[in-house]
Amino acid sequence: MVDTSYSSPLRATLLSLTSLGIIPGVADNLRADRARILDEIYDLVLADVAPYTSSGNPDVLPELKTYLQQHIDEICRLLGGPSREEFGFIREHAHRRAAQKFPLDALLNAHRCIHKVLLRRIRDDAIGAAPVSTHITRVVAAVTEFTIEYNGAIGTLCTSEYVKQTRVLAEAEGDRRTELLNLLLSGYDESDNRIAQLLRRAGYLEQRQSFCVVVARSVEPREMENPARAQRMADAVQDALKASPVRTLISVRDNLVVAVVSGTRRQSGWTAPQSLLAERIYRPLRTIGPAALIGMSNDSPSTSHIPRALREATFALDFADVANRVMRYAQISFQQMLVRVARDNLQSAMPAWVDDFMHADRKARGALSATLRSYADNNMNVLQTAKALSIHPNTVYSRAHRINELTKRDALSFHDLNEMLLAIECSGDGGDRG
Repeated sequence: MVDTSYSSPLRATLLSLTSLGIIPGVADNLRADRARILDEIYDLVLADVAPYTSSGNPDVLPELKTYLQQHIDEICRLLGGPSREEFGFIREHAHRRAAQKFPLDALLNAHRCIHKVLLRRIRDDAIGAAPVSTHITRVVAAVTEFTIEYNGAIGTLCTSEYVKQTRVLAEAEGDRRTELLNLLLSGYDESDNRIAQLLRRAGYLEQRQSFCVVVARSVEPREMENPARAQRMADAVQDALKASPVRTLISVRDNLVVAVVSGTRRQSGWTAPQSLLAERIYRPLRTIGPAALIGMSNDSPSTSHIPRALREATFALDFADVANRVMRYAQISFQQMLVRVARDNLQSAMPAWVDDFMHADRKARGALSATLRSYADNNMNVLQTAKALSIHPNTVYSRAHRINELTKRDALSFHDLNEMLLAIECSGDGGDRG
């Protein structure tokens, strides 16, 4: 049965046909000729609706013929006497086509073909079945109204069920992708057969694949607290990568957009390896607008390394800025990594002289730290350092003496100079260099 919202207008047309004496006589002629009617509609659909002939799905055409036969049977039943429509077959067919991602407009065009053929066949049979006293124009009008209402009812129901099923499938797919993403990012025990089967069915345990993790956020971190804006950022990452021959699982986690990107390293053992996955997606990610900051991991050879790749991408994101919006983990120097880790975790171990030095350096407008860096950059050559800073060499010696007073370290010796530079960088006031 179907909801009365679909049946009321159609029932009115059936009552009109009954009052004209067309029902139930017209149904007998349709039943007798339904094989020929089926062939006529089927041929028209194949001629007019291209997706049916271009589809590679072997079930589409047999199921189309069954569906058309069900419509003819339903029309015969409705025109055979008082009854309510039974449109369950329409609902089932819509669900089936939605699950196979067959285009909805093609399905509705098939309904148009049904209407075109049945209007003519019912009209001709109705004229022959109507009493002699019945005016032909009234018969034609009643039949036309019936076929229009029937086509409208099945089109509305079909569209509603198709869209509903599409949403259900999309939600299920979203849940499955979220589960896969969580498994890949959090790590898993390879001895867990259930997880291994899930990943294998999804194609993530195939050989010759590389994986790269991408982490993105807005330049203004508070914007990521807005779900709509965070989703727009996720959509931007998805759109940037959709033209690349890669596969992407993407979600918003902890106010960050996180994507696991996978691609084939090589087609077989006989083909040349492709470029690094991180290199292949770097350029597309740079097309995302200036409001995005992005961190990228190194390539990972298997799914078991993805949790580490997530840490790499998150670490790289900390180095991204408006000048370098997309930062690859491979771009970060070893010194920058050491400085960042020490700055975050070793503040309590900083030398006692650091505070006095930084205070004096601020009073000197950065001249002391600038001299140390320039001296290191110029291979510990006082003359070249003075030239680079546009000062007299004696000024370099004077500043080195002042630094020695503050730190009890010899700024002109390699080991003391190296210690001071690292301490300045790790203090957080010296800025990152690398």
